[in-house]
Order: sequence, then structure tokens, then C-alpha cells
Amino acid sequence: MTAQGLDRESGASERRWRRRSLWSLVLLIPLSLAIGSYDSVKALLGGNDLFPRRVAWGESARFGGSDWKLTDLRGAFGMPNLAPDTVPVLADFSVKIGDPDLQNRWLGCKVMLIDKDGRRWLPTSIASLKTTDNVQTCISAIFSGAKRGDTLNLRETFLVPKEATKSIRPAVGVASERPHFLLFQLEKD
Repeated sequence: MTAQGLDRESGASERRWRRRSLWSLVLLIPLSLAIGSYDSVKALLGGNDLFPRRVAWGESARFGGSDWKLTDLRGAFGMPNLAPDTVPVLADFSVKIGDPDLQNRWLGCKVMLIDKDGRRWLPTSIASLKTTDNVQTCISAIFSGAKRGDTLNLRETFLVPKEATKSIRPAVGVASERPHFLLFQLEKD
């Protein structure tokens, strides 16, 4: 074989490898982007309450290792020193403890109200209402030392616009269940 033939053959081989390398980039670039963003997507989904599990009125649902039941949702009308277009709303839950490791199972416990438009309200301490000694909030219950089989009474207080009270639904989210959360339906739903 001559030197000229070897140059042609090596040039063709080099072009083939160059083409293969360029085509491999079509696969490798999206793959590397997907791998690099996996942790970010996982954190986004894990930190937000995105997918509701609907619970009918009077029913209980296993969530965060315990059985949650909405026992009451009511407005506390006539409280002084509040804006005229707002209403304090009380959400009461009865929770039967299944897994007593609440500090891990209920980490990031969040009780909220959601209306038909998807607006969300978190509990407030502005409208303080006297509660009995055996009623706790979601966060205080984490540190209550509850044992398997105990029933905890939880109450959260919200301050919502009057016009939203017709369509609000209570919801509960905990880190061990995210991105899923419980969405309680009212008896008229």
C-alpha cells in the first residue's frame, strides 16, 4: 500500500470517529442534564404538597404512620380587633398514633386550608383562642411523647377572607408522605 492510500484510509477513519462522537453528544448531553437535575427535581417534589389524597367527611386516613380524621371545621365569628373582611377558622383533628416516631414521620407537619381556586392559608397565632389542655397543634404534637395507640386532639387556627370560607377544605402534609397530602372533604361535597 502506498503512503497516499494510507492517508486516505486514516482520513476516512478519522471522519467516521468524528461523526460517531458528534452523534454520541446527542445522547450524552440530555443524559447528563437529567442526571444533574435529579436531586433538584427530587427536592422540589419532596418539599411541596402536590398530589392530594381525598378523604371523605367522617372517614380517617392513614398518613405519616397515624390515622387522621377531621372532626370539626368552623368559623369563630365575632372576635374583636380583626379586619372586618376576615374570619378566624378552627380546624380540629383526631389523630390515632400508629408509629410513635413523630419527630421523623411528622417532620415538616403542615396543616393548611385550600380553597377552590387553589389558594392556601397556613395557621396563624394572631387570632388566639383559648383551648383546653388536651388540644395541641401539629408541631407541638411532634414533641408530645405520644405512644402507639394514643389519640391526639389537634387544633389549628386560621385567618381567612370571608369570601373564601364557602370553599375552603383542610389539608395536612408531612415530610414522610410528600409530595402527597391529605385533603379533607366536607359533608356537603
